[in-house]
Amino acid sequence: MILALAGGVGGAKLIKGLASICSPDELIIGVNVGDDFVHMGLHISPDLDSVMYKLAGLNDRERGWGLANETWHFMENLKRLGGPSWFNLGDQDLATHIQRTSLLKAGNSLSMVTNQLSQALGIAHQISPISNFRISTFVESALGEIPFQDYFVRLQCEPEVLGFRYEGAEDAELLPYIEQGLLSSQLRAIIICPSNPFVSIQPMLAISELKRLLLNRLVPCIAVSPIVRGKAIKGPAAKMMLELGSNPGPEAIAAHYKGLIDGLVFDKADKQELDKVSSGGLVGLATNTLMNSDTDEKVLAENVLDFAVRIA
Repeated sequence: MILALAGGVGGAKLIKGLASICSPDELIIGVNVGDDFVHMGLHISPDLDSVMYKLAGLNDRERGWGLANETWHFMENLKRLGGPSWFNLGDQDLATHIQRTSLLKAGNSLSMVTNQLSQALGIAHQISPISNFRISTFVESALGEIPFQDYFVRLQCEPEVLGFRYEGAEDAELLPYIEQGLLSSQLRAIIICPSNPFVSIQPMLAISELKRLLLNRLVPCIAVSPIVRGKAIKGPAAKMMLELGSNPGPEAIAAHYKGLIDGLVFDKADKQELDKVSSGGLVGLATNTLMNSDTDEKVLAENVLDFAVRIA
């Protein structure tokens, strides 16, 4: 049994690779909810949707997020009417948010709703939010504290980052399904996907029970770096690292996850940092981490799992 923690486009890609070689009984998927927010009365779960659309084979490969063959008539008319148009909601994607919101208002938990939506899309693997509790990521910036989606979408990641706050994480309870997986005698490895460490992974690690279980793990925990040649494969992770005083690369990722991981997988383009990673007490693996096809996703998943076996 493998437990994978993910968020964002890179996380969704590796989850797809893992799902291609692990049966539904062998793979536990925990997804960040720190990006979740309510917009125009709708509950939006960007990271859950990225994983769900990817596993359903419906994601837009070019954009990296949302649904393929999307149309934007709703947004065009909303803008014409003077409504908030800074956050794009595709016509197909809108149906997901409306159904999720309706099911949540009917008293269903986010995990139950995610399961229902996934089953409706024909997904065999269970996709689970890391918690049913509300967690909201705020970016501390030169402009003050900014809700994450405002920083990420409305402000296009422009403000300088000074830190982060994960509202609600201190009181959030780890989803029982995830906790049971971490405590299972059948667990063989924990994988931290190549997701933004600050806004996709850290909101999950801010849940005290998850961090405690990771610190007391009995199986290897492997992180996959989202940085290649000093740049993020997708998103603002490298920019955030620079503004927080770190040099984007494997060494900085290793330092960020210090004490929580046993091995770090990073791109072969950064293989010169292997000694730096190893000197920090970790085992490093330099390989191809760019996932531009289904084959790339599967091969990286295989390499990560083989690496975990070697460390074990």
